Amino acid sequence: MKFCHHCASPIVLRIPDGDDKVRHCCNHCDSVFYENPKNVVGTLPFYEDKILLCKRAIQPRLGKWTLPAGFMENGETSLEGAVRETAEEAGATVRIHDDCLYTLFNLPSINQVYLFFRAELATPEFEAGAESLEVGLFSESQIPWSEIAFPVVRTTIEYFLEDRPRGSFPVRMFDVQHGADRSISTHLISQSLPSARD
Repeated sequence: MKFCHHCASPIVLRIPDGDDKVRHCCNHCDSVFYENPKNVVGTLPFYEDKILLCKRAIQPRLGKWTLPAGFMENGETSLEGAVRETAEEAGATVRIHDDCLYTLFNLPSINQVYLFFRAELATPEFEAGAESLEVGLFSESQIPWSEIAFPVVRTTIEYFLEDRPRGSFPVRMFDVQHGADRSISTHLISQSLPSARD
């Protein structure tokens, strides 16, 4: 950011009064422009004993398999955004249950937060959207583990497969760290008490 969105004066980097972080500031009209983490929202769509996955048609991780997800838009809730992304990327309509929030991942090194919701496919009908090369339903034995795009997706699927036999899906929160050697580590930091679905 080089110029103020309000008065077009040059932007400077400084710590505003009462703050403790360097911000983009306008010394002419006293506007402060905050940069906050981006929210990525998606679903873990399932139908009977299968999980719906999308093969990415865009970077990053072009050609790898993922759950339908993307950035929240202004004016929508996290769940609305997840349902929208599922429709856009997988052409799928989902049923949402009251206990649908499933995994939350904090990625402070890239300023993002990921939220995944469990979502039952209304019908086994779907089609690849503009950001997907193909979409498919996979049983546990068919999941292309070596081709999963992101660690947060892999972790979400692994816990779902572990929880499914019990019919209990606790909400879990993770911290994800990116190492200098490009390694990625995921640490469970919170888990709700398990409860069986109705």
